[in-house]
Amino acid sequence: MPPKPQSLSIRYRFFCYPNFSARTPIHGYSKATATIYLQNRYVHTGNLFDELPHRDLYSLNSQLASYSRDGNFLATWDLFSRIHSAFPDLDAYTFTPVLRACSALPDAKCGRQVHALMIKTGTDLGTIAKTAVMDMYSKYGCLGESVKVFEEMEFRDVVTWNALVSSFLRHGLAKEALGVFRAMRRESVEITEFTLCSVLKACAFIKAFRQGKQVHGLVIVMGRDLVVLGTALIDFYSNVGYISEAMKVFSCLSCRKDEVLRNSLIAGCVKHRRYEEAFLVMSTMRPNAVALTTALAACSDNSDLWIGMQIHCVALRFGFIANTQVCNVLLDMYAKCGRILKSRSIFDGICHKTVVSWTSMIDAYGRHGHGDEALKLFKEMGQEGSRVLPNSLTLLAVLSACGHSGLVKEGQELFNSAREKYGLDPSQEHYSCVIDILGRAGQIEDAWCLFHDMVKNGIGPTAAVWAALVNACCLNLDVSRGEFAAKHLLELEPNNDGIHVLVSKFYASIDRWDVVESLRNNMRKKGLTKVLGSSWLDVA
Repeated sequence: MPPKPQSLSIRYRFFCYPNFSARTPIHGYSKATATIYLQNRYVHTGNLFDELPHRDLYSLNSQLASYSRDGNFLATWDLFSRIHSAFPDLDAYTFTPVLRACSALPDAKCGRQVHALMIKTGTDLGTIAKTAVMDMYSKYGCLGESVKVFEEMEFRDVVTWNALVSSFLRHGLAKEALGVFRAMRRESVEITEFTLCSVLKACAFIKAFRQGKQVHGLVIVMGRDLVVLGTALIDFYSNVGYISEAMKVFSCLSCRKDEVLRNSLIAGCVKHRRYEEAFLVMSTMRPNAVALTTALAACSDNSDLWIGMQIHCVALRFGFIANTQVCNVLLDMYAKCGRILKSRSIFDGICHKTVVSWTSMIDAYGRHGHGDEALKLFKEMGQEGSRVLPNSLTLLAVLSACGHSGLVKEGQELFNSAREKYGLDPSQEHYSCVIDILGRAGQIEDAWCLFHDMVKNGIGPTAAVWAALVNACCLNLDVSRGEFAAKHLLELEPNNDGIHVLVSKFYASIDRWDVVESLRNNMRKKGLTKVLGSSWLDVA
């Protein structure tokens, strides 16, 4: 029997984790919208179950795994329910695919019920089954429960450890992910290519160049497969600002350089304005949708209209202008470069508009202060015959557009009708946006009422919500409640330079210069500096 893990709890050995309980809707959709999305992919399983000549558990498990791999999650759940009714003794191979399906279904109760059934039948003891349970809870947003399952395991293989690293990365906890990697090294766990890819992502997330460089050295010493890790290394060096190192990795690769590798380098070169190298790499391959979209996204970030127009020409020449994904990024690029009419022209030309197409165009109007146009487009979306439903990001975009254009009443009406009309449950981002709208309109009491309603609904305030309240109090000279919000904001974000500047601005508005000076001294001690504002002027 394998040895039991050390009694000292893992969470205290190398990280402290918060107990996440919020459920993140899939792809930004509400539960109602996500259900409609899944129903569109539903495959009826009743006849299949009844007509199978040999309804043995092995055959049905194979069919379950097939449905799960194909993304037919409602079909997976339906078949699992039938198997559960017909067979009293289920095995781990029955539960593993259905756990993956549960993590994609809108209702978290399904996953918890399956886990409870596994405990009841004693099929939760194996490493594979427990790893699947870990992954499910992580995707539900329940990181604490995912870690708890990990700690209860008697034997942990490399797949289990990799699942834990991925869980922390999924929740933006890169430092904790690196802590897991250090624990793997201490306990002499086998390191795979997947492990190293995840660690490089963590290093890129926190801009840890030195640690990422050490991982690169480890890749070379261990003689790992650079076909897999080459892309991860290029992405890492590009994200931390060392594009020359990324180009060195690319040029030193002796293996066959596939499209994924080239696409990654192209995106990095465009992001860092190394256009000659980007087009040189592009000239050695036939352009593809991924290469074009990543390059255009980098042009959007840099507001580089001239290069974006050249890439647009490449898309036209090679027939990618009919690709909806490419068109979505094109309209976003033109909007961020100030060409809103060009964005609308591309939007109107998209044959099969997705929710991303509508959201991008609504956001473009909002950025340019055309709140009325954004609102009109949002209403058209609801009437569209293609059954494209708005998601939470669409709602956020149109609320933001209302805020930029001073459409207070319209913003409130949209927010209040979101759940009933579109099945969208407002999140903290939506609340902070509406609080900001009300604060700018001088309706400070309504802003605080909305905040209290949010808390009553069981939605915990984030830094963005407190920041919106501080700004509202600053504009309306609400002293006591502003100090209350500022205190909570600094507790949540003690090392954020922007937060210090916002709180400092609030105290300056109420003539508390002693606190302003104290905040500035605190910034100096922590090495925080205010990021200078800048404007881009690009003549094309």
